[in-house]
Amino acid sequence: MGILFALVARGTVVLAEFTGTTTNATAIARQILEKIPGNNDTHVSYSQDRYIFHVKRTDGLTVLCMADDTAGRRIPFAFLEEIHQRFVRTYGRAVLNAQAYGMNDEFSRVLSQQMEYFSSDPNADRINRLKGEMSQVRNVMIENIDKVLDRGDRLELLVDKTANMQGNTFRFRKQTRRFRSAVWWRNVKLT
Repeated sequence: MGILFALVARGTVVLAEFTGTTTNATAIARQILEKIPGNNDTHVSYSQDRYIFHVKRTDGLTVLCMADDTAGRRIPFAFLEEIHQRFVRTYGRAVLNAQAYGMNDEFSRVLSQQMEYFSSDPNADRINRLKGEMSQVRNVMIENIDKVLDRGDRLELLVDKTANMQGNTFRFRKQTRRFRSAVWWRNVKLT
């Protein structure tokens, strides 16, 4: 299932949110926003039933998402980092004075798209993407090694055939000398 709910807030003021399911995630998220201690930068996770709420607070801006417990921590926090960067890039200092849900109309679409991307696209997780790329490189290397080994086998067969031809050449030369000598002696006897 992946990421089901996301919001961006300044303190306890929600600036944008999107939910992909009908749950009480909004109420729980508000409780979490009220309970987050101080204004320090934090990366925390809270468990509620079979869902995990992941929170990233940086520079007074809080990004929160709810994911099912099978999503782990890496993908949700990568999602939170991406959302934080996009939000700051899009709104900059306007965040400091914005009203509640002031950016919801525009940014909820971004939340929706990124939730879909991080929930379903295997390339969203950098480590899995790198593992996939490493697997492809490994497969290419194995193919190349197999080709080199096949070529080595063919070269070995060619060397064997060359040695066999060299032996045959030596025997042929020896037989031709005997034959020439025999023919020469026959000619000598006849004359």
